[in-house]
Amino acid sequence: MTRPASEEPGWDFPTSPVPGAADRKGTEEDETKHRGPEEADQPPSMSSHEAAPPAPPRRNPCCLCWCCCCSCSWNEERRRAWRASRESRPQPLPSCEVCATPSPEEVQSWAQSFDKLMRSPAGRGAFRAFLRTEYSEENMLFWLACEELKAEADRHAVDEKARLIYEDYVSILSPKEVSLDSRVREGINKKMQEPSAHTFDDAQLQIYTLMHRDSYPRFLTSPAYRALLLQGGSPSSTEA
Repeated sequence: MTRPASEEPGWDFPTSPVPGAADRKGTEEDETKHRGPEEADQPPSMSSHEAAPPAPPRRNPCCLCWCCCCSCSWNEERRRAWRASRESRPQPLPSCEVCATPSPEEVQSWAQSFDKLMRSPAGRGAFRAFLRTEYSEENMLFWLACEELKAEADRHAVDEKARLIYEDYVSILSPKEVSLDSRVREGINKKMQEPSAHTFDDAQLQIYTLMHRDSYPRFLTSPAYRALLLQGGSPSSTEA
């Protein structure tokens, strides 16, 4: 026998609202009203626990340049300190200029002309010792280095010696920088692109003229030169 539909078994679901659902719905509606139409369409913000991880820091390319500049500056300071310590010790005279004992006639000839003094190994040694007392020995050292460069025939040796002469006597960073005018200095900078044995000819002539006009007259009246005249040309007094 068939049961009526009303008597068929079934599940009875509660029809009462879920507790708190109305309150949450009302709260969301209130927030939507306060946010306005534009903000209401946006998704809710993520909580602090669900925040996206921070992006890795970008490497600043300037840091690398700054480090390189500091490294170059530090190396340059080391080179300058090394040169300064090197200059604190007087460089010895070449043996040919120390051991040469000029005759009284040769010593007297030095007063006749600056050219005769510079052509004499003993004369150059005595004059260089005098320049050392005036803190201008670099003029003679530069002139001698230029003479050595002009006598060099090997191309690679010329390039290396020209570079050393520039670093030691022309560069403004060198403690042995010689006094050159801007015209001569600019000419050297251009010639250093392809250095030759005659790169420093103009500068050598300028320093030669400076020693001739400035230091040479004082040398002839110095106690060192007078002592050489009295001692018959012995160079011992020039080393005092």
